[in-house]
Amino acid sequence: MIRNYNDFVETLLSAGFSMGGGSDDGIYAIINWGWNETPPYETPIRWHTDDPETDPWEWRIRVLDERSDIAYAKLFFKKSGFITKEWYPCFLAARRGGLTFDEAYDDGTISHAAKRIYEVVADNGALPTDIIKHMAGFTKEDKASFDKALIELQMMMYITMCGRQQKTSALGTNVAWASTVMTTTESFFGESVFAEADKIPKETAFGKIKEQILKLNPNAQDKKISKFIYR
Repeated sequence: MIRNYNDFVETLLSAGFSMGGGSDDGIYAIINWGWNETPPYETPIRWHTDDPETDPWEWRIRVLDERSDIAYAKLFFKKSGFITKEWYPCFLAARRGGLTFDEAYDDGTISHAAKRIYEVVADNGALPTDIIKHMAGFTKEDKASFDKALIELQMMMYITMCGRQQKTSALGTNVAWASTVMTTTESFFGESVFAEADKIPKETAFGKIKEQILKLNPNAQDKKISKFIYR
C-alpha cells in the first residue's frame, strides 16, 4: 500500500516502470486512482494538495529534483509515465533500435517539427518548453503541432523532462504555471545507459519488458502490451 512518497519510490524501483496518472491503462500504475476518485484502500494520499509527501502530482517533480535514477515524461500511450534507470536501456532498445536522431530522421520516422525542437534542445541543453517553442520558431498558431512534436520526441525517448521553471513577470513576480524543462535523454542519464541499450536486441528488450508487465499485471492484453512497449 502506498501511503507516502518513499513508498512510491520504493515500489517504482522494484516495478521498473509505471503509468504516471491515476489509471493503469490496462498495464500498470502504482497510483491507480485519479484526483477525483476515492482510493481503494485507506491512505493519506490525495491529488493536488501541494503536499510533497502525499500528493502524487508533486512526486513527478520530486523524483527529477532529488534522484538520478528515475525518468518521468510522456512515455506511454502519449501519457505521462515513469521508467527507472535500470529499465531505461530496454525501452531504448525497443523504441530506438540503436538509431541516432539523425538516422531516425533520415528514415522518415521523425517529423520536421520534432527535428526543429530537438536541435534547439540538443544545442542549448536544458530549456523550458516556452523558450524551446520560441527558439524553434513556433508561433501561437502552431501550438497543436508543437505539442504533438514534443510528445513525439518524448515517446521516442530523444528528449525527457528534467524539472520545471517558474515563469516570472518583468517585475520578478511568479506568473501562471511553472514551465516544464526538457533535455536530451543522453544528457539526463549519460552515455552508459545508451551503451547498455546498444547491446540489447530489440526482440530481447520486448520480451524482457513483456515478462515484467505480466508479473505486475497478469491480465494485461497482448495488443496493449505491444503499444505500451513500442509506443
